[in-house]
Amino acid sequence: MEQGNGGFSEAGLRRLREVLARHVESGKIPGLVALVSRGGATHVEAIGTMRHDGGAPMRRDTIFRMASTSKPVAIAAAMVLLDECRLRLDDLVEPWLPELADRRVLKRIDGPLDDTVPARRPITVRDVLTSTFGLGMDLTSLGTPIMNAVFEQGLTPNLPVPMPGPDEWMRRLGMLPLMHQPGERWQYHISNDLLGVLVARVTGQSFETFLRERIFDPLGMKDTGFHVPADKIDRLPTLYAPDPQTGQFLVWDEAKGGRWSQPPAFPGGGGGLVSTADDYHAYFRMLLNHGMHGNQRILSRPAVELMTTNRLTPEQNAARNAMATNNVHISHGQGQHGGWGFGMAVRTYRGDYAPIGQFGWDGGSGTATYADPANQLTGILLTQVGASTPDSTRLIHDFWSTLYQAIDD
Repeated sequence: MEQGNGGFSEAGLRRLREVLARHVESGKIPGLVALVSRGGATHVEAIGTMRHDGGAPMRRDTIFRMASTSKPVAIAAAMVLLDECRLRLDDLVEPWLPELADRRVLKRIDGPLDDTVPARRPITVRDVLTSTFGLGMDLTSLGTPIMNAVFEQGLTPNLPVPMPGPDEWMRRLGMLPLMHQPGERWQYHISNDLLGVLVARVTGQSFETFLRERIFDPLGMKDTGFHVPADKIDRLPTLYAPDPQTGQFLVWDEAKGGRWSQPPAFPGGGGGLVSTADDYHAYFRMLLNHGMHGNQRILSRPAVELMTTNRLTPEQNAARNAMATNNVHISHGQGQHGGWGFGMAVRTYRGDYAPIGQFGWDGGSGTATYADPANQLTGILLTQVGASTPDSTRLIHDFWSTLYQAIDD
């Protein structure tokens, strides 16, 4: 651990390490990397091993599959385009995404796909950035014809049906009716993947190339991308999705030959990034600095404010609250946010140890990345245990509870 408390008590940081180590010693979490920073001081803990049965130790530069913690970073590409007036919030998306013109909307969420009404209005950029364009991962509607079609068409990652390339993905998306009227309801994930197609078509570059040129390279995020090159693959741990009944470690993705060992057909802004604790720290510190990285401006101050403050009405947010309360073990803390900005949650009321204004998100691969403007605090916790069991989410919860106790002013 680096020394210099930076507004953390030494006793609090020792206790944080003890809590993290206890989760590893339980046998439920093979290893982890945690980074906490406040002011000018940064503290890193790397505990445990890359595999559940041993192997190389976790290191500060271990590369993790970021899963849905990709969302707060990928959104920055769209914010660059807003800053440059290449996109406007209330622009229609049809000029770039003609597949989404003339939408039909299901009469009822569990109805047949051909029982629809016309959309009341076209889809806008704002709808995409706020995840309210009308389609998404609705965990409260599993088994309905529309959710079955989303899975069967390969429109979401991590399923037996591989995601196709961006143009084919758009074609398949355009075949489906919307689940809700544009702007009506927040829905999870698909907007964040759609964002990458939109950015690529507006810029004429691949989504990854634009992110790399405008966000990753300027911030020094040298280990962040949509796959892990061969010369770094030994820094990627095995990813596990433990059996929910037995807790047995089931391999969800190996490093060599696995899903992230080659460039993907679809670079997904919703969950496709790999990264390190230090890379993500650079990004969230830029957000805390109102878009500045050293002497270089990455995003405008108002762009950062738009991303990191609530953009949803209570009616739009109802689905988010339902997702949190109806999927308890994978939503530790998520029910305590109250709001959503662009690509990330925003706390609008105090429901646990974190204060109003904290922003960031969690990932189903056992990752959590948040920043807190009130305390000028960043916390990043990375594991390789998916949320098929409560173990990684409980660890994330304990990390935040202990970290906030370590603040010492």
